[in-house]
Amino acid sequence: MTTTTNSAAAVTHPVAGPSLDPACDTLVLGIGNLLWADEGFGIRALETLHRQWRFRPSVRLMDGGTQGLYLLPYVESCRRLLVFDAVDYGLAPGTLKIARDSEVPAFLGAKKMSLHQTGFQEVLAVAALRGWRPDALVLVGMQPQMLDDYGGSLTATVKAALPGAVEAAVALLDDWGVAPERRRVPPGPGEQITLASLDLAPYEAGRPSEAAAWRLGDARFMPESGV
Repeated sequence: MTTTTNSAAAVTHPVAGPSLDPACDTLVLGIGNLLWADEGFGIRALETLHRQWRFRPSVRLMDGGTQGLYLLPYVESCRRLLVFDAVDYGLAPGTLKIARDSEVPAFLGAKKMSLHQTGFQEVLAVAALRGWRPDALVLVGMQPQMLDDYGGSLTATVKAALPGAVEAAVALLDDWGVAPERRRVPPGPGEQITLASLDLAPYEAGRPSEAAAWRLGDARFMPESGV
């Protein structure tokens, strides 16, 4: 019996892959910035989903990062869109909140945490103006705890809530008839959807300690007094 592998190619930089056909039935998009602590939730949730589940070829998992309007052709070419993102709902850190259809742009724009949210809100607005009418649009949003930690990873609070976010996404996709299949072995190198150097384990292990890192700037260009 032949098993179907995940159709997601290495799409960390979608605009750099002109050979990638943007058309798909269902697009699962992780957006955010891994370098700013909990703002990396969307990408980490996507990675976790990809590591645990496989999908039929009509489903694409994509690391949208902070690509903004470059994601427009991929959004416009899908019939259903599920987005993982860190969203400031004004709730307790680690709270998962799901928005659907017309609610999604409003939640993305309620309290912007970074430029990537402005960019993706514009993607949805432009797509709508150009006639994109998806069958389903869902935002799986996570309330962050910390954002201003450059080079930091997810906080323990958000990391603990990650399985629940992925479980919610799988349930939604199952309702759409996507029928994800739990993996028996991890995805191989050919199925990679984010840069290997930014995988959670090497990313966390490679961060310098507070003593070794100069958090206030580049010491080579600071006055001798250190001020």
